[in-house]
Amino acid sequence: MSTENYDPEARLKELNIELPKAPNPVANYVNGVQTGNLIFLAGKGPRYANGVEITGKLGVDISIEKGYEGARLTAINQIAVLKEMLGDLKKVKRIVKVLALVNCHPDFIEQPKVMNGFSDLMVAVFGDRGIHARAAIGVASLPRAQAVEVECIVEVYD
Repeated sequence: MSTENYDPEARLKELNIELPKAPNPVANYVNGVQTGNLIFLAGKGPRYANGVEITGKLGVDISIEKGYEGARLTAINQIAVLKEMLGDLKKVKRIVKVLALVNCHPDFIEQPKVMNGFSDLMVAVFGDRGIHARAAIGVASLPRAQAVEVECIVEVYD
């Protein structure tokens, strides 16, 4: 992967995305832990900068489209955490692995369509470096009834 023309922050501007302040942890944990060249990002959900969250259960009271929006918003929040931790998003070498949780009815089977909101934005911002391995899992509930939660592993340059 060439570093020529690699500028995730310029891509954010092109996409008209302004990063919020990284959301604070809501319990006894930190937003991310770096060990060596890997950052393990704690789970984040679909919270707007004003604190409002996208809540609900897929297959019950929110649509796949609203879930996709929530997953995209979650990606923005995770990028905000990376920006806070690294100072410069050019230090992101690769989005390696994503664990995506979808708050859904037991019969709901479209978790991948919902979580493409996260994955599509990571690729839009980081290009080939944003293509990642992923698991998209349906769960019975999530904290504060948020629609989705995502944690990920990111490789960074020294």
